[in-house]
Amino acid sequence: MNLGEKIRKLRKEQKISIEQLAGMSELSVGMISQIERDITVPTVSSLWKVAKALKVHINYFFDEYENDNPIVRKEERKKIILPHSNVTYELLTPNLKRKMEFLMIKIEPGEVNFGDQICHEGEECGYMLQGRMMVKWGSREFILNEGDSIYLDSSVPHRYINIGETTAVSIWTMTPPSF
Repeated sequence: MNLGEKIRKLRKEQKISIEQLAGMSELSVGMISQIERDITVPTVSSLWKVAKALKVHINYFFDEYENDNPIVRKEERKKIILPHSNVTYELLTPNLKRKMEFLMIKIEPGEVNFGDQICHEGEECGYMLQGRMMVKWGSREFILNEGDSIYLDSSVPHRYINIGETTAVSIWTMTPPSF
């Protein structure tokens, strides 16, 4: 099932109109309609808003792993590549049905993971493998270099920005799974 089909199905199950979902997610009616018809691929920020409005985690739209194999092979990782950007998320855990999630985030120079700061329940901890990144957390800003780590309350709005000249690669653990 495509992303748009999943959103439409969930919206109809909850007896929510496109207009209501647009208002709840702060997106336009046209945008919701285009997403549901797979004409437009939403940004992760927009998808977070839709997921929140429909009262599901964003992983509802992507989590299709059903087996209990504890190993995730490099070539078998589930990836989310943001449209019109150079940001990639790789799921390092076999599924999102456990108590935590493990992600690798790659952000190209000058890119941000979300247009707006986002927040979600839980906590997260990140470790910089390569590059430089600014973490905006509420009104505060933190610079992370290779080898640095950070621990955040995820309910505070946040986002990541590559401020370096090379790809920023970081590993993140989140609990509960929220992607």
